[in-house]
Amino acid sequence: MDIGREPRARPDRRVRADAQRNLDVLLQTAMSVFATSGVDAPVREIAEKAGVGIGTVYRHFPQRSDLIAAVFRREIDACADAAPLLSAEHDSFEALASWMQRYAAFIAAKRGLAKALHSGDPAFDSLPGYFDQRLRPALRTLLDTATAAGAVRADVDADELLGAVASLCMSAHNAGSGRAERMVALLVDGLRHGAKPS
Repeated sequence: MDIGREPRARPDRRVRADAQRNLDVLLQTAMSVFATSGVDAPVREIAEKAGVGIGTVYRHFPQRSDLIAAVFRREIDACADAAPLLSAEHDSFEALASWMQRYAAFIAAKRGLAKALHSGDPAFDSLPGYFDQRLRPALRTLLDTATAAGAVRADVDADELLGAVASLCMSAHNAGSGRAERMVALLVDGLRHGAKPS
């Protein structure tokens, strides 16, 4: 045995962690660029703002649609992953209300990708299923917890609530800053009507 040597797994892990951080920065930057410049923004602009070479972008995402799909999945994951964190930090109603605002922000981000997502490109075919798999269970868990605590009414359907928030956000699209957030807050507050305290 070569006792004096460091195990090789440590540097490899560090390289993988660095690569993951670079990928996270790239996807975050792409989302920001898409939001301001649209999904047709030059890949070179995304690479420069992310601090990576253009070859790195194409190595991970050979087609623009691959990058857009990865950005969308990342946004879905961030929204879904927020649910248990909010539950751990807040009471059941506050966790639900905060998550609904987080979901509204996701809908606003999705709006910038809508043209590409509805283009018929097969790279986007799996995204509706991924949305269902990640976001619906996140909201159902929050709703069930709030219902069990007597904080919201028991007849609220998670799918209908997701659709209602999406509709509110779309209708508030050009209505001024903060309008969608206020409308979603009113909707969520209305869920208390008819709640049966536990």
